[in-house]
Amino acid sequence: MDYVYRFPVVKGLQAGREYFIGMVPLKMILRLFPNDEEYVPPEYRAQRKLNTSRIPEISKYILQNRHDYVFSALAASIDGKFKFIPADLISNLGVLEVSMDARFQINDGQHRKAAIIEALNEDETLGDETISVVFFEDKGLTRSQQIFTDLNKHAVKTSNSISELYDSRDDLAVVTRKVVSSVKFINAFTDKEKDNLGKFSSNLFTLNMFYNANKKIVQRVDVDTECERFLIEFWSCVSENIVQWKELLKKEISKVDLRENYIITQAVVIQALGRVGNYFFMHQKSNMHAMLKQLQNIDWKRSSPQWHLRTIRANGRMISSETAVVLTANVIKQSLGIDLDEDEKMREQKFLNK
Repeated sequence: MDYVYRFPVVKGLQAGREYFIGMVPLKMILRLFPNDEEYVPPEYRAQRKLNTSRIPEISKYILQNRHDYVFSALAASIDGKFKFIPADLISNLGVLEVSMDARFQINDGQHRKAAIIEALNEDETLGDETISVVFFEDKGLTRSQQIFTDLNKHAVKTSNSISELYDSRDDLAVVTRKVVSSVKFINAFTDKEKDNLGKFSSNLFTLNMFYNANKKIVQRVDVDTECERFLIEFWSCVSENIVQWKELLKKEISKVDLRENYIITQAVVIQALGRVGNYFFMHQKSNMHAMLKQLQNIDWKRSSPQWHLRTIRANGRMISSETAVVLTANVIKQSLGIDLDEDEKMREQKFLNK
């Protein structure tokens, strides 16, 4: 090999095949993995088609978190000549020499790669930073497709709840954690890891439910201490006025009964309460505590006619659409003596005229 790339690497062994982990400067990413604009049918590609809508979001993440962004390794196959030169006779540390005529095929990480290139266009100082790349020997298209499948097949998407639990950059996520932990009943029955709860779960809510509801309440990015104070006050007041929640604490009703026969733990209702909360957030001179006492008089039973086709389908399953959230909130607002806005009136009339 006359002209070569030289990467400091560690050699490993998986399934009897050698692979190499190297550190690659970000400024070399485009040279090693050039953009391919030509359309290739899926069966002739080594992985899925690039989703360009994801790239700006990832690039923005890099640039906005310039001093603490984190990326996992890229995985690539080498189609061409390469040679591992160990640091000594028995070492797995060494240098991987790859012919400049070789092609590098990304098996995993194409969106990260594209985002890095976009970020470099905005901030050239990123160029000397590195990303780890796992290099495999290219064994043809079938093997490359299998590598992509194996790397992604068992990947589990992080739940929204656990993302919001760990995210320190999202102010609303931070405040939502504080709100949940501050309201005794909600904190006792909120799962902070899962987005979906089983029939016999020991919890009634997910962190993501309250994150989405709080988003409806404050409707803005800059969440401050005043927002936090209001949210804690609002959800504390709500929890004090849901009859079935109090009955659960007194062991007068079971969690299974609460889930199966009432709607007051369902995500669509928690989001509807978020719309109610937005009214009080925008009208802080109103007597929120007195008005929310009327929550005690609402019939939260699934069998109540007011929820039929508004919150619950004819087959008894919950409706999770935004329209259902608005229509459910309309019932709650009217029960509290809150006037509907023009959009709510329009949706209400459309629903009633069905």
